[in-house]
Amino acid sequence: MAEASAQHPRRRTFGPVVLLGLGGAALAAVSASKPWVSGGAVSTDAMSTLTVTFDPAESPLAAALGLVLLATWGVLLVTRGIFRRVMAWLGAAAAVGFALTTAVAPWQLRSAVEEAMRIASGTVERDLDVTAWWWAGVLAALLSCVASAASVMWVRHWPEMGTKYDAPTGAGAARDTQDETVPTENIDIWKALDEGRDPTA
Repeated sequence: MAEASAQHPRRRTFGPVVLLGLGGAALAAVSASKPWVSGGAVSTDAMSTLTVTFDPAESPLAAALGLVLLATWGVLLVTRGIFRRVMAWLGAAAAVGFALTTAVAPWQLRSAVEEAMRIASGTVERDLDVTAWWWAGVLAALLSCVASAASVMWVRHWPEMGTKYDAPTGAGAARDTQDETVPTENIDIWKALDEGRDPTA
């Protein structure tokens, strides 16, 4: 009785933690597909301002990790046992990886933007800075790390999907078939049709 009462508060964390994790993962996937660094440069042959933004396709790691986060939270909702715990650890690793990628992005992406602006304008950049999407990525990394850490600690106490949603196999399928009210002759007819035989012959 004491153990059950101690686990009850942890079971109640399932909904809030999953919602937090899904929200952080969705924000991570969306923000990582947007430009994180932008800058303005003045062309050398014409006094016109040129703005160059970073192409996120050149750095797919953050976007890929965001998708991994979404996938792991989806799997956590429909699995049980040891596989569910493995997915919780995988989600935590993806969250840490996304956080690290976000932290170093301003320095890693700066050189790519500088090179793009040198090619376009022939001059050194001006006002090179991170965008609001990078700050959204920072928030997503924070939310994902908190939710993933909570899932690793509490996933074994969370409610699991019942076995009635599993595909019937082996003896369990035979018992389910026997429990049904479908007449045996009708089952034989369907089996004959599946095997390509004429049940009326």
